[in-house]
Amino acid sequence: MSVPGAQPHPASGARAWVGAIRPKTLGASLCPVAMGAALAWHDGAFAWVPVLAALAGAGLLQVASNLANDLFDGLRGTDSGERIGPARAVASGAISARAMAVALVLVLAAAAVPAAYLSMHAGGWFAVIGLAGAASAVAYTAGPVPLAYVGLGDLFVFAFFGPVAVAGTRAACDGAWSGEAMFLGIAPGAIGVCLLATNNLRDRVGDAGSGKRTVIVRFGERFGRSLIAACHAAALAVPVAAWASWSLPAGALSASAIALAFLPVTVGVLRGRDGTALNGTLAGFGAMLYAYGTAFAAGIVLSSDAGAPT
Repeated sequence: MSVPGAQPHPASGARAWVGAIRPKTLGASLCPVAMGAALAWHDGAFAWVPVLAALAGAGLLQVASNLANDLFDGLRGTDSGERIGPARAVASGAISARAMAVALVLVLAAAAVPAAYLSMHAGGWFAVIGLAGAASAVAYTAGPVPLAYVGLGDLFVFAFFGPVAVAGTRAACDGAWSGEAMFLGIAPGAIGVCLLATNNLRDRVGDAGSGKRTVIVRFGERFGRSLIAACHAAALAVPVAAWASWSLPAGALSASAIALAFLPVTVGVLRGRDGTALNGTLAGFGAMLYAYGTAFAAGIVLSSDAGAPT
């Protein structure tokens, strides 16, 4: 889709690197870690160092995924001049492919540190999760069968920034994997899918032209808009179901209140918002991730009798 004047001027220097990191999307890693930490607090298992390690690991893997996406989409020509979203660093020439590749390797190496610590502290599953997360972050847009190019990107985002991240953060504190945490992980995973599906809805024409067969390219615009609405509904319903099923403190429902407050973002999608207007929708879902995780954690901590930090 060509929209005259829609393509912004590429940033340079530090601004280009900040753009490649995509800080507005990093709530996708903060939200599930905050939720998992809150569950550990509620269970009386909270510990600062493992939680901070989980946050570092999740955040670094997300940054690695963003850098890999910029690098390999740029090399494939996916982020062409037809793009209507923000200019990407490699495609625009603001950062060389070699410099981006070096940065990607450094970020992946840094992510190995918290993964190694957690594997020694809370069990070998964290080494498996770290390796799988690193491989998936790169394979999202690289390799012979990139996840994003065959419609599996949504599944990757849902799993690693949803149930795996929430339950993993909870287990990081004392090694206990919780079905409750896995269930609650559906919520941040679903919001992460809202974020990704909105991006793919905006870019569907260019993606189709470059052979990027996202879920929305495969199943169509109407399916994409319905997927976003269904995921938003899941984020609203999950804390209510967990509160009813596991007797969580009522403070957990503050996350549902946040999902309710952000309903206008999804209403705009259902009413046909498209093109560059979806950049604002992306910012809305990014803000929702930050607010949702913060509200859930604060609600649990403030209404729970357990959880003295160690």
